[in-house]
Amino acid sequence: MASQYTLMEKVGQLEETASHEEKLYKILELYMSIYPVRNSYLFRFSPLGYLGEGIIMLNTTGIVYINDIRDNIRTLPIIYSAILERRAKYCSGIEFLKQTSSKYILTPNVNSMAVTPICFDKVVIGYICTTEFSNHAVIDEQTLTSLTDYGRIVGKYMEKTNTLDETPNLSKRELEVMRKISWGESMKEMADAMDISELTVKQYVKSAIKKLGAHNRSHAVSELLRRGIIS
Repeated sequence: MASQYTLMEKVGQLEETASHEEKLYKILELYMSIYPVRNSYLFRFSPLGYLGEGIIMLNTTGIVYINDIRDNIRTLPIIYSAILERRAKYCSGIEFLKQTSSKYILTPNVNSMAVTPICFDKVVIGYICTTEFSNHAVIDEQTLTSLTDYGRIVGKYMEKTNTLDETPNLSKRELEVMRKISWGESMKEMADAMDISELTVKQYVKSAIKKLGAHNRSHAVSELLRRGIIS
């Protein structure tokens, strides 16, 4: 299994990728080249409502957009536990049927799932699901540790490459506040972390909502997620 250094080196090579969409594709392509898997679903995650939203799915035949998949991940125990613990998880057999949904069963032979949370520091910004594995694949503790490392390295990469160039209308502070809202932080938590007043935080939120042409903060966060400005 690839070492953490090798994973960092491979993910670092993705920095030459031009568009946000291509970055996401390359993240899954690299994932499938390292691990014994045959498909990979990429989701963004928002702690606002514990919402998992599908982005793309990659398998041996190509790429599929899965924007129609939206889950309250509290109804999917394996995904919920992976996000809470910020560690990759795996289940199979009867546990797979108990912990997942039929929407992930695309072929009759699907009976297992691996979930890799994508983390930036202590915040989960997305996750990768796999339901089909290579013949004789063994998903042991070593593999799960490597998957956990992959998710953390990818999370740092995604946050580093989501620059202000992609959102010229928002100030650095406005973007920071909206990102923290997407992570589920309260006004007080944001004010304390940024060393500003709660009133100032509210002003940044109001200004960002106006610039994005959104109806409210949830709509503004959704717009930023949709455009790939935040993950």
